[in-house]
Amino acid sequence: MTATAEMTAPVLTAKDFANEQEVRWCPGCGDYSILKQVQTILPQIGIARENIVVVSGIGCSSRFPYYMNTYGMHSIHGRATAIASGLKAARPELSVWIVSGDGDSLSIGGNHTIHLLRRNFNVNLLLFNNQIYGLTKGQYSPTSEENKVTKSSPAGSLDHPFNPAALALGADATFIARSMDRDPKHLQQMLLRANAHHGASFLEIYQNCNIFNDGAFEIFTEKSSKAEEALFLEQGQPLIFGANKDKGIRLNGHKPEIVKLGEGFNADDLWIHDEKDFFKAQILVRLFDNPHSAEHFPRPFGVFFETQRASYEDAMAMQIDEFTAKKGKGNLDKLLQGNETWEID
Repeated sequence: MTATAEMTAPVLTAKDFANEQEVRWCPGCGDYSILKQVQTILPQIGIARENIVVVSGIGCSSRFPYYMNTYGMHSIHGRATAIASGLKAARPELSVWIVSGDGDSLSIGGNHTIHLLRRNFNVNLLLFNNQIYGLTKGQYSPTSEENKVTKSSPAGSLDHPFNPAALALGADATFIARSMDRDPKHLQQMLLRANAHHGASFLEIYQNCNIFNDGAFEIFTEKSSKAEEALFLEQGQPLIFGANKDKGIRLNGHKPEIVKLGEGFNADDLWIHDEKDFFKAQILVRLFDNPHSAEHFPRPFGVFFETQRASYEDAMAMQIDEFTAKKGKGNLDKLLQGNETWEID
């Protein structure tokens, strides 16, 4: 190579992020689509494979690292967020992706999830929500609906389900979004948005478990019902839905209500989506599960809320630099000795 020759990085494709491992999910599982979309967007983020790490916990979704041609770790139940936090603190230059399920992240790992979000490590948390425990053969999960009949609740579950997006908002997450396995284009957009955010991104992905909870989200994915039941959020745009785009949502004070466009209302009367509005985000994440509303609202998909706050690893690096400038470089031996030492003759 001559001195004037330019060094160019190889152009990666989705195939570069797949490996030779046999993908061992049940045929028809929504995880296949999510895997495909992640492999599709990773070449676009401009990060070398050796600087990308996928960390998972336990569950069907947590086989994800095996099928990625990147570094990865299949960790322990509910602790993927804790392990990813430690990795990001030690190696902040890495792109860290956490893959977890609704049981893994919201049951045994619920505490770790909320602390990851409030600490705001610059990582991407993908929550595969199928409203069931799939790996352990069909018990109800923290997101299963009330009265859910399963192997562990033959008379119906008495538990009130978590709303993952509302939980993330309550934990002060700086990026909260929702997508679904059966809308590849939208899922790719949300994955790219999540990655572009500096801080902890929380992306809930509706994922069909065709063995133990088939059709849980069918109303949002099927062509015959999707337009009426799914509301796609766009920054700066009015909330419009319906097969003919003739329905909208307006705020009557602080109360959302559905109106028919052309019947006394037009787009100028509608709620304009603002991803930076924390208070409206609280209404949006609860739009479909408000027990006090007599109206049947569509389920929102897209970015609910995004804000900027210092990431944990950035704040930690700054703190270390400031303390080192004041006190000098530390001495591990002296630190371990402490101030209460003595010599024995």
